[in-house]
Amino acid sequence: MPRSLITGGAGFIGSHLAEALLAQGQHVVIIDDLSTGRLDNIAHLIEHPHFQFVNETIRNGSVMDQLVSECDLIYHLAAAVGVELIIKDPVRTIETNLFGTEVVLSLARRYQRKVLLASTSEVYGKSTDLPFREEADRVMGATTKSRWSYAESKAMDEFLALAYHQQFHVPIVICRFFNTVGPRQTGTYGMVIPRLVKQAMADLPLLVYGDGQQTRCFCNVTDTVRAVVGLSGEPRAVGEIFNIGSSDEITILQLAQRIIERTHSQSEIKLISYEQAYKPGFEDMRRRVPSTEKIKATIGWQPTLSLDQTLDEVIAQFRLPA
Repeated sequence: MPRSLITGGAGFIGSHLAEALLAQGQHVVIIDDLSTGRLDNIAHLIEHPHFQFVNETIRNGSVMDQLVSECDLIYHLAAAVGVELIIKDPVRTIETNLFGTEVVLSLARRYQRKVLLASTSEVYGKSTDLPFREEADRVMGATTKSRWSYAESKAMDEFLALAYHQQFHVPIVICRFFNTVGPRQTGTYGMVIPRLVKQAMADLPLLVYGDGQQTRCFCNVTDTVRAVVGLSGEPRAVGEIFNIGSSDEITILQLAQRIIERTHSQSEIKLISYEQAYKPGFEDMRRRVPSTEKIKATIGWQPTLSLDQTLDEVIAQFRLPA
């Protein structure tokens, strides 16, 4: 029976990935320190005979050594995520992303395990060369803007992973996630859809940052997981980087309006400045659109679930009794 290790597996994407791998008949081990992941996300898996949860940080080398030695494949999802967390706790963001990945890669080298590394669309920075392609140049903001520390730490994760592949022949696949949405995602760290849905369900003003004309492309987590699992079994993916996301753009103002419609909310939309939402000098991407040509050519993947279906899934989650 294949044995997969998911770092950060109690998080939003990790918990859905664990479900998918268990459904395939795999043995799944999750390690998560629950700093941003939640036990609620995996509570329904705890009693599964092929599931194991380890409550520990990935920076614990001895624990990780044992887990990596016993697994066949590592899905490295553990990271500090969310714009609000990045702004409020930049030291944790940088250290978690850099040092945690170093532990994973060094052990993957020791035991020659394949690693699927979760990266992010943030690495494209302020580029306006759209759609974003995996080999394109990146445009980063100043180091005085803490927003970009997350992007740069994940870019260094990519550099390190590719170096391990080139120098030590560690099998590496890099997945750059664009905005991924679905049940279990929390708005605690600034994720826009659960935050707006929660406000709409309570008939509170929907807080939209800036002028609301910035655009994003939202991909259902089920589609994202299907892409990750597909790449994990494709030999041609090794040593490569892949965007994973939807290419259907929507402005955040349009998104807020659609959420009001689908929740039948009495809420109004309130525009607030980025300075009010975060702090003075905050910089944002105006558009964030992936090219998915590479992943489609490699494994035939493309998103299948609509934004409306995704919104309805998130709304249903918030309608459930607490």
